[in-house]
Amino acid sequence: MRMPMLGAALIMMTSAAMMSPVMADDDDAKGAQKLAQQGRDAYWHCLAREYSRDSNQGMTEQDFGRSVAGACRSERQYYRVALLDYLTTQYPDIDAGAHLATANRAVESAQKDIVTAFVKHRPPAK
Repeated sequence: MRMPMLGAALIMMTSAAMMSPVMADDDDAKGAQKLAQQGRDAYWHCLAREYSRDSNQGMTEQDFGRSVAGACRSERQYYRVALLDYLTTQYPDIDAGAHLATANRAVESAQKDIVTAFVKHRPPAK
């Protein structure tokens, strides 16, 4: 229960930071912000397509989790790189490793959220 809440909080914090006009006051920062938002949206849309595939019916949580982890590779990488670039632009004094860890947690959180939705909304076993 704590992990989904932590993941949701992380996404909300990164989304709120990406939306803040005060933090994105120059052209480079605005461009990085826009790319990070586009990356997030593209990744979530891809995950939503994976979620709604008919072939997922009857999958176990573990199988669906593995499927999601291997799906949307280009969208996932684009999101990770765009978020990393945005964080580096906004917080240049913070270690790049910390930014990478944040970007990786955002990706992991999205995957966990889609798996959680899959588990909650699948029909009960007969």
